[in-house]
Amino acid sequence: MKHRKLLAVASAGGHWVQLNRMTPAFEGYQLHWVSTAPGLAVKVQQGGFTAVRDANMWDKPGLIVMAAQVAWRVLLFRPDVVVTTGAAPGFFAILFGRLLGAKTIWIDSVANADELSLAGRKARRWATHWLTQWPELARDNGPHYIGSIL
Repeated sequence: MKHRKLLAVASAGGHWVQLNRMTPAFEGYQLHWVSTAPGLAVKVQQGGFTAVRDANMWDKPGLIVMAAQVAWRVLLFRPDVVVTTGAAPGFFAILFGRLLGAKTIWIDSVANADELSLAGRKARRWATHWLTQWPELARDNGPHYIGSIL
């Protein structure tokens, strides 16, 4: 039986912590993790790990490198599902995963209590499921609220 593949992507810090809290939901999948801090590899209990460049919208060359690194990982792994709690590597994983036919799930960070993140707003177009962790930010046309991770 072929295991379905899940790519779990998050920037280091709070995004990573939130994504890791969801690990029990990934049971039964072949997992691969992507983040911006190489040192997080030792924290991965199940599946492989890839570190990508850390960048933000003020570092356009860095974003291009990050996008290429994420695209390459998506192409090599060919996930059936992409799950992210955000920031730039998550956006690129959602984009490239969706282009390859994966189901994609964007869960905006719990830290975004007043408004959705920039990456979260951009992910809307590409995410199969677009979620917020704050009921106050949910809208009929998305993002949707189904609970919080923390």
